[in-house]
Amino acid sequence: MNRTHPHTTDALTIGETMVMVTPQEGGRLDAESSFVLRPGGAESNVAALLAELGHPTHWAGALGTDRLGDIVTTVLSRHGVDTSLVRRDPHRPTAVYFKDPTPQGTQVAYYRGGSAATGLSTADLPAWTSLSPRVVHLSGVLPALSPSCAELTRHIVFDRPWPNTPVSFDVNHRPVLWQRAGDGPPAPGERAADTLYDLAQHSDIVFVGRDEAADLWGTTDAESVRALIDKPEHLIVKDAAVEAVSFTGAGTVRMPSRRVRVVDPVGAGDAFAAGWLSGWLHGQRESLRLGLGHYAASRVLASASDLTTLPAAGDVITLLEDESGSSSQDRN
Repeated sequence: MNRTHPHTTDALTIGETMVMVTPQEGGRLDAESSFVLRPGGAESNVAALLAELGHPTHWAGALGTDRLGDIVTTVLSRHGVDTSLVRRDPHRPTAVYFKDPTPQGTQVAYYRGGSAATGLSTADLPAWTSLSPRVVHLSGVLPALSPSCAELTRHIVFDRPWPNTPVSFDVNHRPVLWQRAGDGPPAPGERAADTLYDLAQHSDIVFVGRDEAADLWGTTDAESVRALIDKPEHLIVKDAAVEAVSFTGAGTVRMPSRRVRVVDPVGAGDAFAAGWLSGWLHGQRESLRLGLGHYAASRVLASASDLTTLPAAGDVITLLEDESGSSSQDRN
């Protein structure tokens, strides 16, 4: 690519994507199951759902040169994601995970050790920095994969290889990953808490669940999260089925979650981030950003997959404005 006139995109997301093996809707994980294979990864989920909303997006990562890697790129491309920055590794495989939907909730088994994504490092950056994104999005999964992935994440957040581009960071704490990532002191929980706090504090846009913040840092509510993570320009605290709270220099905005029959909660946080970022990219006011986040999350919650089809962002904004107008009339 020509570095003098870099290619532009709305969002560049960077991280691991695996192949998700899930029983067909309504089934369990057993010997008689019929399965579907789909990409599953926090950052590529955000890219795909932003693309569904009408944004040009790129996902950068590493996959094996295996058929599973082909499935990932093929399906993401169908959702509108540009996968030209994905490195194919002939020595490491594409990771896999299995979902087992149960009445008590979805159980997940991961097989990702030694995957192509664990080999991501700062050496991959030169292939990506000719792209000029409006936002770079990462999650707390990436630094937990390997020491080189942790170094890559810190470099992007602290050293800013895209100097004028805001960094969006979803805390996305996965305790099992941190337990596997570390040997010796500090304890995995302490390492996760310290690393994710530092990355959040130095990012521009931060998404975090109220429950994961409580587990990591002992916070009790959205306001105590903001008191702790006080540097980002935008901090969005998600409280599952209750509400999302946005903190900016202009003040605090709260919005209740949409009511939906939950089929599978996996991927809803990624969908919320995609919806909010879509509103931000469109320059919408904060209430509509939160509304877009809730809308995208509700569509994924009602699906058996991490990904789903979405209307164009403009159509969702019109819907949200109509709903807001109706609510105002109901109160009068």
